[in-house]
Amino acid sequence: MNGAAIVWFRNDLRLHDNVTLTEAIRKSERVYPVYCFDPRHFAETELELPKTGSYRAQFLLESLQDLRNNLRSIGSDLIIRQGVPESVIPQLAKEVGASGVFASKEVTFEEISVEKQIEDKLSPVGIELELIWQSTLLHVDDIPWPINNVPDIFSQYRREAEKITKVRDTVPTPQSLNSIDPTEPNDIPSLEQLGLSYVEIDERAVLPFRGGETAGLARLHDYFWEKDCLKSYKETRNGMLGADYSSKFSAWLANGSLSPRTIYEEVKRYERERVKNKSTYWMVFELLWRDYFRFITKKYGNRIFQFGGIQEASPDLRDDIALFHKWKNGETGVPFIDANMREINATGFMSNRGRQNVASFLTKDLKVNWTWGASYFETMLIDYDVCSNWCNWNYVAGVGNDPRANRYFNIMSQAQRYDAQGAYVRHWIPELSDVPGKKVHYPTEIPQMELANMGVRLGEDYPEPLVAFSKWLY
Repeated sequence: MNGAAIVWFRNDLRLHDNVTLTEAIRKSERVYPVYCFDPRHFAETELELPKTGSYRAQFLLESLQDLRNNLRSIGSDLIIRQGVPESVIPQLAKEVGASGVFASKEVTFEEISVEKQIEDKLSPVGIELELIWQSTLLHVDDIPWPINNVPDIFSQYRREAEKITKVRDTVPTPQSLNSIDPTEPNDIPSLEQLGLSYVEIDERAVLPFRGGETAGLARLHDYFWEKDCLKSYKETRNGMLGADYSSKFSAWLANGSLSPRTIYEEVKRYERERVKNKSTYWMVFELLWRDYFRFITKKYGNRIFQFGGIQEASPDLRDDIALFHKWKNGETGVPFIDANMREINATGFMSNRGRQNVASFLTKDLKVNWTWGASYFETMLIDYDVCSNWCNWNYVAGVGNDPRANRYFNIMSQAQRYDAQGAYVRHWIPELSDVPGKKVHYPTEIPQMELANMGVRLGEDYPEPLVAFSKWLY
C-alpha cells in the first residue's frame, strides 16, 4: 500500500502505543487522521436516556481536543466529521484519494456491522480496509486458545494466559506525520450540538477527570511515581472515597487515551526501580480481567446484551419502571445503595465495590431487569467500556461468567465492611449528617424480612428517603 491513507480513530484516542497509526505511517506516504461522530451513539435508549450521557461525552470531547493538539504538534490535524461512519469514511477516502483505511478492530455487533459495511463500499473501488487489534494487554493472536475455546471461568483463563502469553512491546510515539491538509478539518462539536447539556461535576467527586492522553499519562505518572500508590494498590483498591484508593485508569482506557501495554511497562519499571509485590501483580491482574471480558464478548457476541446473557438463562426479573427509578435516583431508603447511585448521578463515576453492590441490589433484591441497569451505566459512566460493563452485569445478574451459582451481595455486611464508620454514606447523603447527635448504623445482619418485602414496599407507598434513612440512625 502506498499513497494516502486514512486513520479512522475509534476507541484509540492517543499517539503513544498506537499500532494502527504506526502501521498507516509505515505503509503510506500521507496520513489523514479522522474521527467520526456517529449520531447513533447519542440517540435515546429504551429508557428515554441518551446512549452517551453528558459526563462521558464531555470526557470524549476533551480527549479529542487533546488528540488534535498532539497531532498538530507533529505537523498534522484531526479531521472531524459527523454522520454514520459507513457513509462518512468511504466518502472521505475518495476525497483525499486514499488507497487504504486503517482502524482499530472492535468486537461488538454494532461496530462489526459498521466495519463490514465500510469494507463493502471500499473494496469495489480498490481501497483496502485494514483492521488492527490493539485494545487489550494480550494480543488476541497470542492467547493459547482460539476465541471459541476461551475458558468460561476467568481463573482458568488467567492461569493459562499468564503462563504462556507474552505481552507485546509498545510501539514508539510518532515524532512527525507525513500529512497535508486536504480538506476542512472542522471544529469539534459542543455538547449542545450533540443534543446534550453541560453538567457540572460535583465537587465531592473522587477525581476531576480530564479527557485525553496527556491527562491519562499524567495520572499514570502521578499514581505510580509521585504518590507511590502502586505499592499498596491491592490493599486500597476496594475503597470508596478519595482520588487514590484505586488508579482510576479505567476512564482513559475506555476510549483508548491510555494504552494497557503502556501501563504494563510502567508496572514492570516500577517493580525494577521500587518494589515488586502483590499490589504490582494485582494491577496487571485487573488488566487481564479487562482483556478477558473483551475476549468473552468476541466469543459470545450479542448474547452479552440479551436478557438471558451468555448462559441464555431465564432470570426471574421484571420490568418494574417505578422500582428502577427509585434505584437510579438513589431513593430506595437503603443508604449504602443510595449513596452510590447519588455519586454516579453527580459525577459519572462509582467505585468498583459500589458497582457490584448496586447491581446486585437491583437484580437480587429488587428483582428488576438487569439490562436496564447496564443501560443506565452506559449512559452515566465516564469510564464506560462496552465489554467490561455488559459482562460485569451478566456476572452479577447470574447470567454470565460466574462459577458460583446465585451469587449475592449482602448489602448490610458489605456496608459494614467497606464503610464501617458511615463516612461514604454521609459524604453523599448529607441529610444523615444533618440529624443532630446521630451516627450511621449498619446492622451486623441483613434484615431479611425487610429485604424480602422491599420490592413490594418500594413499588407502593414507600416513605420519603429521610424517613426511611431514620431507621439507620442511632
